[in-house]
Amino acid sequence: MNLFFSISAIVDKRKFVLSALLIFCGLSFYLPLELYFKPQQIPYLQTSLVILCYAYFCSPIWHGSQRQHPLARADSENTIYIVSASQTGYAEQLAEQTYATLKGSQQAAIHLPIDKLNLKILTSAKKILFVVSTTGEGDAPDHAAQFVSHIMSQELNLKQLQFAILALGDQHYQAYCAFGHRLSHWLHQQHAHCLFDLVEVNNADQAALRHWQRELGQLTGQAHSPDWSTPDYTSWTLAERRLLNPNSVGLSVYLIRLETTQEMNWTAGDIAEVLPQSSLNAINQHREYSIASLPSDTTLDLVVRQVRTPDGQLGLGSGWLSHHAQVGDSIALRIRTNRNFHPLAQARKLLLIGNGTGIAGLRAHLKHAHENSHTGHWLIWGERNRQHDFFFQSEIEHYLNQGTLSRLDLAFSRDQDQVIYVQHKLLEHAKEVRNWVKQGCAIYICGSLHGMAAEVETALEQILGETQLHALRVAGLYRRDVY
Repeated sequence: MNLFFSISAIVDKRKFVLSALLIFCGLSFYLPLELYFKPQQIPYLQTSLVILCYAYFCSPIWHGSQRQHPLARADSENTIYIVSASQTGYAEQLAEQTYATLKGSQQAAIHLPIDKLNLKILTSAKKILFVVSTTGEGDAPDHAAQFVSHIMSQELNLKQLQFAILALGDQHYQAYCAFGHRLSHWLHQQHAHCLFDLVEVNNADQAALRHWQRELGQLTGQAHSPDWSTPDYTSWTLAERRLLNPNSVGLSVYLIRLETTQEMNWTAGDIAEVLPQSSLNAINQHREYSIASLPSDTTLDLVVRQVRTPDGQLGLGSGWLSHHAQVGDSIALRIRTNRNFHPLAQARKLLLIGNGTGIAGLRAHLKHAHENSHTGHWLIWGERNRQHDFFFQSEIEHYLNQGTLSRLDLAFSRDQDQVIYVQHKLLEHAKEVRNWVKQGCAIYICGSLHGMAAEVETALEQILGETQLHALRVAGLYRRDVY
C-alpha cells in the first residue's frame, strides 16, 4: 500500500504542484497580502504567480515538442536527409516530392534547406540527398552562400557519408548544373561516397526526374512508385520474342523486339519504360529496360530476364513481355533520355563492362561504334555458362573479327571450379586497364547495381586509385547504367 501511494505521488506530482499554484494564485486576489507585503509589491507578486503557473503548465508541452522535432530524431542510422538549394522554389518543390516518396516507402527522412545544414549534421549523417539548382553563370542559390563560404571552404572527413545529387540547370547556359557538379566534386574530396551517379535535369525534364525516382526506388527497395508527372505512352507492337539461353540453369532471358509506325528516335544508352498490363486488365507502374538497339535497326530491342516472385509467379514486367503478351499485341512504351550513358561527343576507345542483361546497353554502344566506324574497343562481360548463356555470341564475335572490338574478355562464372566474375577479369588485367585509361579511354558499365557494379567500382579504385576514378567521373569518362 505504501508503495502504491509512493508511485501515485510521483505520477501526480506535477498535477499537485500545478493545482496548488493555481489555487494560491486565485486566492492571492482575496487574501490580506498587505499584512505581509508592501502595497506596491502586491501587483508584482500576483503577476509573477500568473506567469509561473503559465510556464509550469506549458513546460511539458514544450518538452514534448522538442522530443518530436525532426532534428531531435535525426540521430537514427536509417534517417535520410533531403537538402534543397533553391533559387525560384523549384528545387525545394522537388525536394518535397523526394521527401514524400521516401516517407511513402516508410523511410525515415528529414527535409532541410541548405542554409540549415550545419557541420554537426553533415559530419554525422549517413545519407544525404541533395536537390540543388544553379543560378546565373554557375552560381549557387542565394541562401546557399553561407554553406559555400563557411563549409565548402573547409577540409572535412566525411567517410561516413553516402550522398546523391539531383542537379537542376538550363543547357542554354554555359555553366550547366555547375553548382551540382561543384558540390559533387567537393563531397568526393572529403571522402564521401556517392549512392548513385549525379542526375542532371535540364529545364524540368520529366525523363530525368523519372530517372531520379528510379534511383529513389532502388534506395528504398520500393522500385515502382507513382510518377510525379502525367504518363505519356505510345503504342508499340511486339514483333518478335526469342529465348536467348535455352537449357540454361539460370532464369530464362528473352530478346524482345518492338516495332512502331511512328518515327523512332533515341540514342545509345537510353531507357525504355514499359507499362505492363496484368491479367485483370489493370494498369500498373512502368518497368525500365536498357535499349539494346538503335533506330537504324528499325526495331527497339530489349533483353528481359524472367523474374519470379517468392511464390513462383512471374514478375509483372518481365512476365508481361516474356509470356503474357503475344506477338502482335500492343505494348505501351515511352523512351527516357539517359544522357549520363550517352556516347561521347568526341570518339574515344571504350572499356565496356557488364554482366547478364547489362549486355543490352553495351550492345547499343557497340552498334553505335560500328555504325560510326569507331574501332578498337574492349568488352568485359560475364554470365553463368558459355554454352548456354553467351547472349549475342555471333554478333560479338563479328565485332571482334572486323575490329569494332580489339579485345574481348569473358567471365563465365560456373565454367570452372573457381567462380570468376567481371571484377576478377579487371584485376587480372590491371596493367592494361591503367594503360587504356592513360591513353584516354572512357569506361561504360551496365548491369546489376548490387553485386557487379559495386564490385567493379571497388576493383577500379584498387587499380586506378580513388582520385583518378573520381577525375574520370568528373570528366564524363566514367558512365554507368545500373539497376
